[in-house]
Amino acid sequence: MGDLAELMQSYADFKSLNELNGVCSTCVPGVNFYRASKGSGRQPLLYQSGIIVIGQGHKQIYLGEESVRYGSGDYLVVGVPMPLECEAFSDGELPLLGVSIKVDQQTLHNLVNQLTNESFKTDNNYSNERVCLDLGLKSECIDDVLNNTFKRLLMVLHNDAEAKILGPAIVEEIVYRVLTGVNGHVLFDLARHDGHYARIAKVLNRLHHDYAEQITVESLAEQANMSLSGFHRAFRQVTTETPLQYLKKVRLNKAKELILLEGKRANDAGMLVGYASPSQFSREFKRHFNATPKSLVG
Repeated sequence: MGDLAELMQSYADFKSLNELNGVCSTCVPGVNFYRASKGSGRQPLLYQSGIIVIGQGHKQIYLGEESVRYGSGDYLVVGVPMPLECEAFSDGELPLLGVSIKVDQQTLHNLVNQLTNESFKTDNNYSNERVCLDLGLKSECIDDVLNNTFKRLLMVLHNDAEAKILGPAIVEEIVYRVLTGVNGHVLFDLARHDGHYARIAKVLNRLHHDYAEQITVESLAEQANMSLSGFHRAFRQVTTETPLQYLKKVRLNKAKELILLEGKRANDAGMLVGYASPSQFSREFKRHFNATPKSLVG
């Protein structure tokens, strides 16, 4: 698996990313490169949905009472954006390196339809309506076939023209390999429009797009075409949060991005993400991140 780390470091050299501490996009749509010079303590984060592979270093993620470790040679499938806590560890003096892939919905549906037509079956022990905590939060070792596919993606990223022309097809192959792997049910369920998991995923998309608006739980349940009690139950099964708790974490994470990445003042960031009261924003921000908004730029 060391080849992945070498290719990721080579890509960082090629793109002059050896000072990067965070995530940047690549020439391939939906593919992002991650680098961090050193590890970090446990802190709240909002994991975006997609496929994540670590080439160097490892992470420990926490969701409620669940804890999952993944690192070099592992991949993670995250079906829906998840508010969780993450702790990152470097290998000695070496930086953490990784790649994430946002799964295009049209590509996903096309592949699922083709696999369904070929009578492909996911794990027989998995029920379509059963939603459990390890959906998208169980790491798996990369087998040789998937490892080689990731290596081909990293190799074409070294040439912008090749990345733009060949990259999307390799990404589609990666999605296919994951769909047919042990965690494939996570992506399969997103493509099943009538399943509870897919319905909650659509609601989450709305929360991530319209977080600054006044949103009621009743309107979310109506969008999911579920009863209020059924919606609450399904939402907590998928995210371990109530809808309003989840929305609050989305707003706070977005506010943190606005302060750190766009240089917004604390009060302005709070208003932009939907807080009418600066004092309430400051209080909830400090409770969530264990730091005041102003301390981020202090």
